Amino acid sequence: MLADADGGLFFGPANSTFAPMVDDLFDLIYWISAFFFVLIVGVMVYFVLKYYRRPGHGPQPSPTHNNTLEIAWSVLPSFLLVVFFVMGFTNYMSMRTPPDDAYEIHVQAKKWSWLFVYPNGAESSDLHIPVGRPVRFILESEDVLHNMFVPAFRTKMDCVPGRYNEIWVQAVNTTGTGVNPDDHKPHDLFCAEYCGRDHSNMHAFVYVYETGDFDAWLEKASNLYEGNTMVQVGEILYKRKGCISCHSIDGTKKAGPSFKDSFGTAHKFTDGTEAVMDENYIRESIRDPRAKVVAGYQPVMPVFPSSRLSDKDITAIAEFIKSLK
Repeated sequence: MLADADGGLFFGPANSTFAPMVDDLFDLIYWISAFFFVLIVGVMVYFVLKYYRRPGHGPQPSPTHNNTLEIAWSVLPSFLLVVFFVMGFTNYMSMRTPPDDAYEIHVQAKKWSWLFVYPNGAESSDLHIPVGRPVRFILESEDVLHNMFVPAFRTKMDCVPGRYNEIWVQAVNTTGTGVNPDDHKPHDLFCAEYCGRDHSNMHAFVYVYETGDFDAWLEKASNLYEGNTMVQVGEILYKRKGCISCHSIDGTKKAGPSFKDSFGTAHKFTDGTEAVMDENYIRESIRDPRAKVVAGYQPVMPVFPSSRLSDKDITAIAEFIKSLK
């Protein structure tokens, strides 16, 4: 099935088991609020028209207290609040209590990119999940407060530095057919907590596969160097490791210098020195990004030790940067 479930009057496509509960509660609160708004404003307009001041009609004595009326407008809305609370709490507990057999994906947020790590060691910069299976997300942040928000799932949870958060989802529709993401119409994934300069660009896609297609994609993603050239691997790592969030490939300026036409050219640094970008320069910039900071930029790039990027990975990234010249 394609992900085209109706999201109702106010929301986009709904593609999770508890999305209808969220939409129903919102609709209930909205229409009850609209009813009372129309009722109160209507009565107010009626009284204004009926009792406006005119010749021969002076102020009339009026009661100062009515126990029945005051009890009614205090107690009856309280029943509605109880209904809202029960529905909201029930939905909240369902969204916060993943099944024991849920598939686990680690979500690493950082300025300004996402990294999704799967149980077999595969990684991706976009989220890939199977349809009809509970998926538990273990959320963390490497720097500042972020928030993973998938409108189609009606899920939203903070990624907090120094601790783990969790949320889960079970998709009910696929976003396309086959293993190739290009054959899918994915959902959007946003950061919903302001996290700095490129917050608005901290965007990813969510692909929902049939079980067999997901397993095939997962196997392919875990064997990054199989069937791909070094340039292709470098491009994947450029996106997956977050380079894309700070370094453009089209010449536009971001938090870091663009990679376009950068290999083999001289770069001036904040200390007044300069050097030509070659393989050693790229390696040093990844392992010790504060050793040479390009003039006009701040030293905000994190360190990538060998546990996060192997020497082979750095070689692939260098080949990708070369290809942009």
